[in-house]
Amino acid sequence: MQKPLVILLLFVSSLGLAQQQLNVLFIGNSYTYANDLPGTLVQLAAAMGDQVNVDSKTNGGYTFQMHTQDLVTYQKINAQAWDYVVIQGQSQEPSFPYQQVNTQSLPYATQLADSVYANHSCAQVNYFMTWGRENGDPQWDSINTFYKMNARLRDAYLRIADSSNAGVSPVGSAWRYIRETQPSIQLYVGDGSHPSVAGTYLAASVFYVSLFHKAISPNLAYTAGLDAITAQHLIDAANLVVLDSMGTWMLTHPDSLTQVEVVAEMNGILPGSYMFDATCSACDSIVWDFGDNATAFGGSVIHVFTEGTYWVTCTASGPCGQAIDSMQITVGSNGISALESEISIQALDEQQWLIKGSNLNQFAIMAFDYSGKALELALQDTSKDTITFSLQTSFALIRLNGHYYRLPVIVQ
Repeated sequence: MQKPLVILLLFVSSLGLAQQQLNVLFIGNSYTYANDLPGTLVQLAAAMGDQVNVDSKTNGGYTFQMHTQDLVTYQKINAQAWDYVVIQGQSQEPSFPYQQVNTQSLPYATQLADSVYANHSCAQVNYFMTWGRENGDPQWDSINTFYKMNARLRDAYLRIADSSNAGVSPVGSAWRYIRETQPSIQLYVGDGSHPSVAGTYLAASVFYVSLFHKAISPNLAYTAGLDAITAQHLIDAANLVVLDSMGTWMLTHPDSLTQVEVVAEMNGILPGSYMFDATCSACDSIVWDFGDNATAFGGSVIHVFTEGTYWVTCTASGPCGQAIDSMQITVGSNGISALESEISIQALDEQQWLIKGSNLNQFAIMAFDYSGKALELALQDTSKDTITFSLQTSFALIRLNGHYYRLPVIVQ
């Protein structure tokens, strides 16, 4: 049950300190092979304690269409069950007129994505949102500056991803952020198009955060030969641009493809009787834990509670992972039953949040960063139904009554 102000994070253990491993195929052209972007990602992930196994098919100047006509591209796609296949078009093609993109880019980008899903149903296609050229592209007024070209690339890649049930690694958006906040960092080589080492390090950082769904730690040992201050600026940009807009970029971790949503209503047959229904995707098993030592199986179940308060948890499992949804049920005396309101979190300002719910004063509240490290949290007000607290960062998880929530942010 997802509400606008709160995101329940599943598989919190995957955000901890344990090593994660991903298999990633890059399909693209010179923007991908310049400075060995796949290899840079491998080394960055290793510095974070994770592992990325990569392969690539990157011919200079290749468009989406060219890849669909290349047998080797399909051989690479079918070589194994990839977690992610990253797809990049020719640097200009997504910025061209809308109808031209519709006929010359989108169908072929979608064809590649369909081939990925046909090879492995749990794979994720991730489009490489590239950047505008340093001074734009003079051949057309609508892309003759960096900002115009960058905006068109952003919109086109999001549209392509939406049409392909895919996600986007927003390298171009991080590129813009660095140009605006750290203009002294040179992201281009002399042609004003291809990436410098700093540009490739920024791209690799965006891919790490996009694929692993966690922030890169500060003061990372691996800097690709850049000075530590420059590397940190690039890392900060990747963390901010990706993690503040996960929904915008349509990013889904491979172990989160299975989704489940639970609804409940009082059954009316017996006091304390409820009917539960689960709607799930990519699942073939549903298990219920009613919080009173009773369990059940199946998409629709009925359970009778005695007086008390219970957390009902539904776990859906399938070939692409697991998902969990839960709710609180309170059954009063004399057979009176009520569904308790769900917990929600509201951002009051950039460092202050309000939690609303029921019986909150019974629970301990803790905060963690995305690597699993505990953070110092300042409680400002606590009552039965609300908690107000402050924290120095919005990149955090809140643990309350055994459940984890990602902090919402103020939208300017």
